Amino acid sequence: MMIEKKPKYIYGVMNILGFIKNDKPLAAKKFENKLNKRIDNLIHFPLKHRKSIYFNDENYRDLIYHGYTVIYKIESEKILILDIFKWQVR
Repeated sequence: MMIEKKPKYIYGVMNILGFIKNDKPLAAKKFENKLNKRIDNLIHFPLKHRKSIYFNDENYRDLIYHGYTVIYKIESEKILILDIFKWQVR
């Protein structure tokens, strides 16, 4: 099984890291490393995180990390990392 990060996720995580880096560059690197470690661990435990509250499908999951939600989809040969966002009241 492999992990594929979709462009929407990459764009979102780059924005988050840029925001963190403005105040604390080392914190941004630490955030990125720990998040990547959790994502890489999905290969071994793809069902570890809760069923997504945004999709009515068991294959979509929500990985919660420091208030951010990473949505991923489990497929037969790969795990798609779809999006990352922080919950907000609109």
